[in-house]
Amino acid sequence: KIKHIIYLTFDDGPNRYTTPKVLNILKRNQVKATFFELKPAKKDYDLTRRVVNEGHTLAMHGFQHKYDIIYRSVKIYKENLDKLQERLFKMVGVWCTVSRFPGGSSNMVSKYNPGVMTRITKRIHSWGYHYFDWNVASGDSDGIKTSDALYRNVVKQLSWEHDNVVLMHDYTHNDVMLGALERIIKYGKKKGYTFLPITASTEEVHHSVNN
Repeated sequence: KIKHIIYLTFDDGPNRYTTPKVLNILKRNQVKATFFELKPAKKDYDLTRRVVNEGHTLAMHGFQHKYDIIYRSVKIYKENLDKLQERLFKMVGVWCTVSRFPGGSSNMVSKYNPGVMTRITKRIHSWGYHYFDWNVASGDSDGIKTSDALYRNVVKQLSWEHDNVVLMHDYTHNDVMLGALERIIKYGKKKGYTFLPITASTEEVHHSVNN
């Protein structure tokens, strides 16, 4: 078993500003990562194909990301994943099973439907899906203002005691993350970490479910 692993993960893509820059950095540093995509716009299909062609894991964040819709019921959440799985298969021929909940499994944005996350997390594996939360939060969607601050935030959370699943976001104009990504990779390599993409056989990292 490989020890001291970093899984770089990117939510909410693809888009024409950030995604190519992330892919270029990963390619330059010979690192594979995991992209939890939303429904790609037709004009961005080539970006999803590039994710696959360059050896990264194409994973699912959902057909859409609207909390007030996707968590209305177990059935609606399953349909949200199923629709994206089918769309991605038609696009690139990859049958995706790796997923991440919008907001994570610990989210409270679903509290308008009491207990829905408990019900979904108990059933999602029976649908053939795997789900991954994270244990290293970059903070790029939580108010971090500079690349230096994001870099420090990530490296201080890395641990040799467990596999590290790093949450970052592939939304447009995420320059704070882009300015830190290569430094994070160089730090990880210098410290002896191995960078890998998540696969269906990767041990899942879960939060505690709060709803």
